[in-house]
Amino acid sequence: MRIPLLPGTVLLLLLVLVTHSPRALAQAPGTAASATAEPYRTTVFAAGQHDVSLYRIPGIAVTTRGTILAWCEARRKSQSDWGEIEVHLRRSTDAGRTWSQPRHIAHHGPRIAGTSGNPTADAEQTVNNPVAIIDRETEAIEFLYCVNYARCFSIRSIDDGLTWSAPREITAAFEAFRSGCDWKVLATGPGHGIQLQSGRLVVPVWLAYGGVRDHHPSVSATIFSDDHGQTWQAGDIVVPDAGDFEDPNETTLTQLSDGRVLLISRNESRASRKLVAYSPDGASAWTTPQFHPQLWEPICMASVASVPGKPGWVVYSNPHTLARDKQGQEIPGGRGKRENLTVKLSRDFGRTWPVQRTLEPGKSAYSDLAFLPDGRLLCLYEADSRLQLAVFPLDWLSGKDKQQ
Repeated sequence: MRIPLLPGTVLLLLLVLVTHSPRALAQAPGTAASATAEPYRTTVFAAGQHDVSLYRIPGIAVTTRGTILAWCEARRKSQSDWGEIEVHLRRSTDAGRTWSQPRHIAHHGPRIAGTSGNPTADAEQTVNNPVAIIDRETEAIEFLYCVNYARCFSIRSIDDGLTWSAPREITAAFEAFRSGCDWKVLATGPGHGIQLQSGRLVVPVWLAYGGVRDHHPSVSATIFSDDHGQTWQAGDIVVPDAGDFEDPNETTLTQLSDGRVLLISRNESRASRKLVAYSPDGASAWTTPQFHPQLWEPICMASVASVPGKPGWVVYSNPHTLARDKQGQEIPGGRGKRENLTVKLSRDFGRTWPVQRTLEPGKSAYSDLAFLPDGRLLCLYEADSRLQLAVFPLDWLSGKDKQQ
């Protein structure tokens, strides 16, 4: 016997069908999105919250348990690279839909005096350039940071980022660089470090050897640990300040599917392009750095990550801009605008980058990349006065291929 449906019942059935359709589920936060769906975006840190003047220098990583860790510099009183700066961390266990409250995780050792010669500024402690490395073998999180661009420390979490050990100073690891760079300023990262297939932990670093607070001239290099962060050693200087290479500094790296380590260095050279080098072990035997024509340099930190399960595939993020004159010609060594944050895809180990798509057309600067266990890409980036997270499937990039 057929039972007549009331008008309200029909409406309810239609609502259920629409709400639970595959397309609706695909676009819900925390579920696999379609290739054409826009990235899910959420603000993780915002200026003015928690008595912080500005949050900057983002880093992101996914633990062995699938937890997202997002961290940054919390610049308490000003927007300057120097001042009262802490490192804050938030955790998400549901693919970025909800987040724990920000926690101040570094530096919790004795306060270290400033170095400016200004009595007011000397009372401030600058905790800078935080870097996390996920150890797949121990499931620990090694976390490095610097204080006043002069000393380097390490802390560790063995409970997925809930608690952290007391800081342990590792500045001595940088002394080996002095034969090639009598540094006055040191900095890790920023962004994330990596663990190689061999178990080695590798962290990009840069060092400056001008005045006590000067960030110029500088070189880029790596430090590494072969004992799960118990001790750290200096690798070779990858990019010197010499010849056409001017002020190489903030650097990002990834291990490729063929085992090589790809390093991409920011610089202030006339070429206005990123410098690229490869190494078999992340510490030595680096190839001669080359300017990459497709990786424009607006003098801004970038990020790079290998795509799991896709041999030779690599993703990269950075503002895609160049300084140009009124006639539209490139200005050699000019500083491009920090906007038009773009994600690029290479399918040949970083040799070419034929696919790119704009993630943030407006003001945007530093960024960091990581992958969720389900294959979706995470990009935590500076968008004007906030740190924003975008979550999207890799197919979103090729939805609108753009040849350079």
